[in-house]
Amino acid sequence: MHSPTPPNFRKSSYSGSGDNCVEVADLPQGAAMRDTQNRQLGHITFASAHEWQALLAVTRHVQA
Repeated sequence: MHSPTPPNFRKSSYSGSGDNCVEVADLPQGAAMRDTQNRQLGHITFASAHEWQALLAVTRHVQA
């Protein structure tokens, strides 16, 4: 998915303090995520809200 403007990334609310975290960006239909320590490597795009919600559900389940 190509976006005409770069995503506006922010620190994920699921990230703890320190340098070991991810950044997320809202997209018109979905979201993007990248590693704060390796921003130059790009980001992962979730093309739909359903994909993004599925990732969050699995993450919550694994952390529980």
